[in-house]
Amino acid sequence: METPAPAGLGIAQLHYEGGGDWYANPSSLPNLLEAIADRTGLDVDLQPEEVALGDPDLADHPYLYATGHGNMLLSETEVIRLRNYLEAGGFFHVDDNYGLDESFRRELAKVFPDRKLVEVPFDHPIYHMLYDFPGGLPKIHEHDGGPAQGLGIFIDGRLSLFYSFDSDLGDGWEDQAVHGDPEEIREQAIRMGVNLFLYALSSTTER
Repeated sequence: METPAPAGLGIAQLHYEGGGDWYANPSSLPNLLEAIADRTGLDVDLQPEEVALGDPDLADHPYLYATGHGNMLLSETEVIRLRNYLEAGGFFHVDDNYGLDESFRRELAKVFPDRKLVEVPFDHPIYHMLYDFPGGLPKIHEHDGGPAQGLGIFIDGRLSLFYSFDSDLGDGWEDQAVHGDPEEIREQAIRMGVNLFLYALSSTTER
């Protein structure tokens, strides 16, 4: 089983099939990576890498990110590859961009038929790595008006997959002119993104 390497500090954006716009929010990850570099002093790659689950170097990316509005479809091989990646210590952040939820949950059930998404407790380190979020995931965009939810899959006690639902962190990371979000809202999104990156880094290098 492949083990993610601690080298290569960056974020890999998942290119998935099915017709969904996996490439949505093109300025979001570069902005987040710049903020991570500025606020933590880490030497990070300022541009995200595009990866597919079938790529031979998948395990070299400790932080795998997916977003989009439409359909996500994983092949049988990709289901196995994603399961192996997560069980070997990788971290997968899925950010629902309003429309991905149904297909993501369907595909996740193929990856882990015996595991369910659960609410990540507010005292989990992911909410307290550098910035404190005592109430959990911040609400960035309205969508259906429900509360933002940070859901996860835990493997051997480690948060391996984090699903930001009804929040839309990626929109908050985008250039301000794209959505016109207030600066305080964008700041909350960036802070949560920094926490996610630091958690992914710490959780993959500890294994």
